[in-house]
Amino acid sequence: MTSSLGAPSLGSVPVLVGELTLLRPFTVDDADAMAEILRDPEVNRLTGSVRTSAEAEAAAPDLDRPREWYGSRSDQTDRLDLAVVDRETGTLVGEVVLNDWDPDNASCNFRILLGPDGRGRGLGTEATRLLLDHAFAAIGLHRVSLGVLAFNPRAQHVYARAGFVVEGVEREAHLFDGEWVDSVLMAVLDHEWAARR
Repeated sequence: MTSSLGAPSLGSVPVLVGELTLLRPFTVDDADAMAEILRDPEVNRLTGSVRTSAEAEAAAPDLDRPREWYGSRSDQTDRLDLAVVDRETGTLVGEVVLNDWDPDNASCNFRILLGPDGRGRGLGTEATRLLLDHAFAAIGLHRVSLGVLAFNPRAQHVYARAGFVVEGVEREAHLFDGEWVDSVLMAVLDHEWAARR
């Protein structure tokens, strides 16, 4: 796809609706909720945002950065950031992202993070599937890849259920609490996704 300026683009920012989740564009009004989610020690540890448990517990992002960041997400043409909303409560619980877009190879990286209110109820599984449907059916991507830290088996399980296949391991890629942690590389291809549908 190309933007109205003729530059490559991932297209307009969609609203994707599932049974459990709504994926929608971010607004500046989401900054406070996302700042709270980004303070969660589990989010910080599992996303590799910190190097120690103490840092994970103490993480408190400056509120100006989230306002600027989430207020500008819909203006990006080389990535797609969507808010994950729990349809039952209307609560913003996290984000899903397609980034590191490579238009020549029709590929992107996938990221997801969910705060405490979004875990353990299938919201992440559905949000992953909704964004992959969009990536392959609407955007026309060929490949979506990710890296997940080895100490996050819950995410690895969700990704495998969504069709991601382990392609390799980046050994000792992340230092946490003085110990090296592997990063598991996974990807799903358009024809694999179509076969699962």
